[in-house]
Amino acid sequence: MKLIRYGQLNQEKTGVELDGKYFDTSALGEDYNERFFETGGLDRLKAFLDQHAGKLAEIPAGSRLGSPIARPSKIVCIGLNYADHARETGAAIPPEPIIFMKSTTALVGPNDDIIIPKNSVKTDWEVEIAVVIGKKATYVSEADAENYIAGYVLHNDVSEREFQIERGGTWDKGKGCDTFAPLGPVLATPDEVKDVNNLRLWLTVNGKKMQDGNTSNFIFKIPFLISYISQFMTLLPGDVISTGTPAGVGLGFNPPVYLKAGDVVELGIDGLGTSKQTLKAYAD
Repeated sequence: MKLIRYGQLNQEKTGVELDGKYFDTSALGEDYNERFFETGGLDRLKAFLDQHAGKLAEIPAGSRLGSPIARPSKIVCIGLNYADHARETGAAIPPEPIIFMKSTTALVGPNDDIIIPKNSVKTDWEVEIAVVIGKKATYVSEADAENYIAGYVLHNDVSEREFQIERGGTWDKGKGCDTFAPLGPVLATPDEVKDVNNLRLWLTVNGKKMQDGNTSNFIFKIPFLISYISQFMTLLPGDVISTGTPAGVGLGFNPPVYLKAGDVVELGIDGLGTSKQTLKAYAD
């Protein structure tokens, strides 16, 4: 299944993608949130789709897409998980995963505007595949980790490099600004993804290709990441783990290249669709 949410911000309804078209599932009476995943919602949704096959209402063309999941309890991110990206930023290959958090208030839909923060001059892009947790995970073994996956989703891990790197402390302050987590368009359940370790992911800025990588170049694969993170914190249903970005970020250019108002970022991952964001300046 491929889950979507659509409609005005904070008033989203649920839906699914079927054969490239979007259909409404709001009659199911549930949002795609922590309780939905925790209580077997994916099974209920499948039964609902079987029961209403050929009867679902198509979503009007041009409808805004929201994040395919409601606001999670947390967005956990992994830094420097592609060797080429580590090299371009001048960082060593990490011996263990680098973990940082992205504020849940950064979450927006896949085609919503990215707002350049007040006083920002180094807003950057990062195409990533994110995994959504399907059930409560604490001290999970790597061998069992795939049983905790609800699905996969496209994520732009937007970053402000001055806030992240030059202002002291942890990375979080450069990662959690409002609109810095465009997610979607779809949450694809694992059966929709042929090989999560061999997916092309790409990103363009104003039509120019900046990133063109493949998940085959993960340093730490997704089951390991789920197991690793669950040793330090409990992952709840609906939580998001974003797994890192390949080479081609603005920070990696010489001199660096950063986003400005009016720029258009497009990105995609095999089987997970594409998204498109326009950069807007912060306005009081």
